Amino acid sequence: MGNFLNVAPTTLLVIGVLMLTALAYVTARRRAMTAAGGDARKLHSLPGYYGYNAAMLTAIPAFFVLVIWLLVQPMLIQNAVIEMIPQDAISDGSSVNLVMSDVRRVANGLTTAVDAGALSADAARDISVTDTDVRGLLADNGVALGSDVNADVLAAAQRYRSMQTTGQWLMIAVIAAVALGGAFVALRATTVDFRARNMVERFVLGLLMIAASLAILTTVGIVFSMLFESINFFKLHPWQDFFLGDTWAPNFRGDSDLSILPLLWGTLYISIIALFVAVPIGLFAAIYLSEYANNKVRALAKPLLEILAGIPTIVYGLFALLTVGPFLVDLFGRGEDGILGVDWMSGATSVLTAGLVMGIMLIPFVSSLSDDIINAVPQSMRDGSFGLGATHSETIRQVVLPAALPGIVGAILLAASRAIGETMIVVLGAGAIARISPNPLEAMTTITTRIVSQLTGDTDFASPETLVAFALGLTLFVLTLGLNVLALYIVRKYREQYE
Repeated sequence: MGNFLNVAPTTLLVIGVLMLTALAYVTARRRAMTAAGGDARKLHSLPGYYGYNAAMLTAIPAFFVLVIWLLVQPMLIQNAVIEMIPQDAISDGSSVNLVMSDVRRVANGLTTAVDAGALSADAARDISVTDTDVRGLLADNGVALGSDVNADVLAAAQRYRSMQTTGQWLMIAVIAAVALGGAFVALRATTVDFRARNMVERFVLGLLMIAASLAILTTVGIVFSMLFESINFFKLHPWQDFFLGDTWAPNFRGDSDLSILPLLWGTLYISIIALFVAVPIGLFAAIYLSEYANNKVRALAKPLLEILAGIPTIVYGLFALLTVGPFLVDLFGRGEDGILGVDWMSGATSVLTAGLVMGIMLIPFVSSLSDDIINAVPQSMRDGSFGLGATHSETIRQVVLPAALPGIVGAILLAASRAIGETMIVVLGAGAIARISPNPLEAMTTITTRIVSQLTGDTDFASPETLVAFALGLTLFVLTLGLNVLALYIVRKYREQYE
């Protein structure tokens, strides 16, 4: 019931604003027609635009204020409540978040008890922790506590409940006033000469600009979030060891060696093997499907290839661990009992295992995109080549592929980025050993798997062993950015020959 009370006011408020928005639309449209004497030709804009303008002025400011309110109010309440909890009230095994979780549960339990009639509102405000029925009352209302209820926690819960209730009512009043004010302004501006269409089109243009900027703003936000934490990491750990060291040995008790070079080596090694598998197979498959296969074969083969893209990566990881790895052990290991009679591979996890399986996963990325790019090459270029006496294979090699090369580079870049960012296949197929070795039959690890490992479990974001994950992520971002710049250079260089 307490959760319902937390959600219901916001839900009802949204429904009320939507109803008011619909009413404003109908009223503004009718008002415009009345002002024009029922003749829409006398209006500057179509009647619907007046309704849209009123709906916009009613809904948009109200929802904007609502979103800001929902983001700010919990922080303000929590800051006010935390001040009531002394430091000695937090035990060695607890944290401020755990105590605040208890405060919220107690507050919800008090609210539930009031709604159920088991406790009056005055009693909820004045209840004392010395009352023997407090814990039983809260337990009866489904409140599980992580620590004993003391006077500070109960007082904080009472203040939390009071501020939350006051904030909800104040939110309803403010947003209702904003929505009504917007509707009033829109209706007052609804006249024959009002340029409603211009206002609506400006809003749509602004919406399109926001949508276009969303990807850029998201990227900037991600970069800054990693950058700030990386700066904190380099304040605690020397950058020389991170970039120039050759050992990765995190130790949460101190004396850690946190060098990225072993992780970077494993990442690039596995990705290169994967690309050696995916690029030839995917590109040849795309050439066959687009240039040689008939419609029946193409209709069957292309969906089957694209099914590979829909298989979860954990399934590929299990395939690497249970099938490809043991096969490679039989092939390159077990001494005289192996297929080749050699003993080069001691376990199923290796760079080659992960690279082969990751290459299989990347085949649809290369083949599907390359097929679309090759099909986009104008047929007139093929006809011109045939007219000059070139064979089909010569036309593909000397005309189609060079013309499609920028798009093919983009497909390979997408596959490379996908390989660099893969995690589950590496965890199950390559192992977790950070080392620099040219032997593809040895177990290694990558940057992404170490990021997951460093942020798994109880993390303290004040230690270099945890903050190193952000430095790794930032380095990975710079690496993929460099690949994009290189691909852009290649695309521009070859595009100049055909434009």
